[in-house]
Amino acid sequence: MSASPNTPLGAESKSTEPAISKFWSPLVHSLSPYVPGEQVLNGQLIKLNTNESPYPPSARVLAAIQHALGEDGARLRLYPDPTSRSVREAAAELHGLSSDQIFVGNGSDEVLAFVFQTLLNQPAKGPVYFPDISYSFYPSYCRLYGVAHKTLALNEAFEIPLEALDEEVAAVIFPNPNAPTGKALAQARIEAFVRSHPETLVVVDEAYVDFGAESCVPLINRYSNLLVTQSLSKSRALAGMRIGLAFGQVGLIEALVRAKDSFNSYPIDQLAQAAATAALEDQAWLKDSVGRIAADRDWLTSSLQQMGFQVLPSKANFVFGRYLPPGGKADPRLTGPALYQALKENGILVRQFNRPRIEDFLRITVGSKSQTRAVVEALRRILAGD
Repeated sequence: MSASPNTPLGAESKSTEPAISKFWSPLVHSLSPYVPGEQVLNGQLIKLNTNESPYPPSARVLAAIQHALGEDGARLRLYPDPTSRSVREAAAELHGLSSDQIFVGNGSDEVLAFVFQTLLNQPAKGPVYFPDISYSFYPSYCRLYGVAHKTLALNEAFEIPLEALDEEVAAVIFPNPNAPTGKALAQARIEAFVRSHPETLVVVDEAYVDFGAESCVPLINRYSNLLVTQSLSKSRALAGMRIGLAFGQVGLIEALVRAKDSFNSYPIDQLAQAAATAALEDQAWLKDSVGRIAADRDWLTSSLQQMGFQVLPSKANFVFGRYLPPGGKADPRLTGPALYQALKENGILVRQFNRPRIEDFLRITVGSKSQTRAVVEALRRILAGD
């Protein structure tokens, strides 16, 4: 019996069918949960499917975690700071904001969950809009919280056509760079939309912004209808610590604080707060790490294009591309699902989405130099029929 896509590789699964209880509420029956990328437990595969950093975090992060532990770990008996003050102050110093304009959550996914609950759930104003090809957690949040929503179709170039929303709508949320495409909108284009739609709440999800896109955080003080979220999982190599941030004017941030304090006053533990503070303060490490990843991303893009792949221009730490057979004649051995499976058989995990328009694309995380070269060599062998 095969494991489900959400079962960690190397873990035993007794059944692929979900366990159902008679005590489920109608809501639970209606949910279609987000499915993350496969996780590796046995360490035998090259994991390029969840956009983690190929490098360990800053040495200052490790030192901060050790300091937070103390010699005997006695500090762990105490509750953490419920306001994550040190993290907010470090982020405020970095971005030229005040600490009360910053919210800290248990990963940007929790931050986004609070955003959907408190700011995007506006039945009287209308639905929230997000791209049809985008972060697949958005519709999951809408189902969980009963948020009305509509999708905005990406254009033929896989860009988010903000201009198509030519009237005021209740709210719009989108990643910048977008995921899984990696394409980014210029800050000026986003600002023009925010300025021309003062009654529309605009949420920009900047999980990948550090890899080459322009952040909208500098616009926070100008617009009361703008909220920006970020993550320390990708560029700062803290996916295992779960730290997410939101930036906005005080009224928007207060909504998130109220939701947090009505749900869990202590979502960020002491070690995560120490790690996040140190990571935000070490800009030299960030610049070096992001620079190396961007250089390898460009090499990976060029290598794939030379093999006949269409690769979308990426400002993230991954590339998104599909193989285009010579002469345009389809080859069932080289479709997205087939290439995904072939790479897996070669010991490499990438991400493939069974969705219209993108089913033949592979999303490949930029790993270390050796990992990036391994995926290119594996694809060359696969295309050659070896």
